[in-house]
Formats: sequence, C-alpha cells, structure tokens
Amino acid sequence: MTLPAWLHNVLPDWILSQVDTLAVPAWVQLMADSFWPLLHAGLVFTVPLTLMSFALGLALAFVVALIRLFGPAPLVALVRFYVWLIRGTPLLVQLFVIFYGLPSVGVVLDPLPAALIGFTLNVGAYNSEVIRGAIESISKGQWEAAYSLSMTRGQALRRTVLPQAARVAVPPLSNSFIALVKDTSLAAVLTVPEIFQAAQRIAAVTYEPLILYTEAALIYLVFSSVLSAAQVRLERRFGQHAVFSEKNR
Repeated sequence: MTLPAWLHNVLPDWILSQVDTLAVPAWVQLMADSFWPLLHAGLVFTVPLTLMSFALGLALAFVVALIRLFGPAPLVALVRFYVWLIRGTPLLVQLFVIFYGLPSVGVVLDPLPAALIGFTLNVGAYNSEVIRGAIESISKGQWEAAYSLSMTRGQALRRTVLPQAARVAVPPLSNSFIALVKDTSLAAVLTVPEIFQAAQRIAAVTYEPLILYTEAALIYLVFSSVLSAAQVRLERRFGQHAVFSEKNR
C-alpha cells in the first residue's frame, strides 16, 4: 500500500515500513490518496463558507424578524416579499440566478462571493421565521413586566425577551446550521472548490465516481455528526439554564 505524501510526514518510519508491505484493494488506495484533498477542500472552503453564510444570514434574519414584528407597513411588506420569494424557490435556482443570471445585467460575481450571497439570503429568510416565532412565543406578561420597570421596548427586548426566546430558537437554528453544511455542496455548480467539487475533479481523472462521491458523503456525514453532538450539548446547557432560572425566581 502506498501512503499519501502527507502521511509520510506524520507517521514514524517503522510504521511506514510495515504499511509498504501491505496489499490493499485499489479502491482503498484511491480513498487514502483522495482523503486529504477532500478534507482540505472542506477545511478551506466548506467550513468557512458555512460559518460566514450562517453568521451573516443570522444577522439578516434578526433584522428581518424585528421589521416583521415592529417595522412600518412598507418595510413589513418588503421583507415579507423577500421571505416569500426565497422560501418559495429552490436554493439551486437562487444560486444560478446570482452567478449565471446577474451578468446579463452587468453584475459579475466570482464563485465564492456568489455562493456566500446566495446562502446568506437563504439562511436569512428561513431563520427570520424561526426568530420571529421565538419572540412571539414569549408571553405578553413578560413585556408588561419589563414596561412596569420603566424599560423601553428595546430594553425589554434585549434584557427580558431575547434571553428567553434564545432557548426556543436554539434547536431550529442548530438544525439550520447543520443543513447549511450539507447545502454548501451546491456551491460546486458555481465551481467553488469545496468538498463535492473536489470529489468531482478527482472522479473525472480516476473514472471512479462511486468511490469519490461515497468518500465525500462520509466526510459530510462526519461533519454533520459532530455538529449534531454539539447541538445536543448546547440544548442541554440551555435547558439547565432555564431550570436554574425558574428555581431562582
């Protein structure tokens, strides 16, 4: 078995000498050779694209949710149209419009910024409904209690309502983040060299699409599983905080 070059810099010589004598199937060798290129694509493109898109999308979602709840009628109508448009069309179509459609009106974007804009708009639309629903789930009594302490609406929102709404919003927001990790594979159609696009390039050379796409799927599965475990811990932590707060009232 021939180990990838990057492993030769990690493993000691005695292990390398033993591995060199092993006879392994060709598909195992191919998966070993392609593992680092796929993982590198994930660490350099998939992870940063996911983090930036979710952070920007969450900020956009928060603004949209506040406008839906407290904004003037014209702005409410505008953001409702935005949410309706994004939620009613496929993400893939949105990416095509941004990257391949906008150049026809003179707006030319590189693949990575186009993907970032597309994912941000999508995250913002879907999660604005999550945040709006979480805020609306807090009873009016909480608002009235804050107003009785001479708080403004902004202070009541920041100090009383949002901390409680966060506990409601964490599970669906976490699910949205995990879904976004998998959705970034759509950036391959814009030639962003993330995990799936890297698998496509290697498959085109080796003529082994089943092996490469399976390996890419396994990497996505590992990423999603790690995030799911983190989500469970985060939800437990928020749950414990909620119980502690109730006991100290």
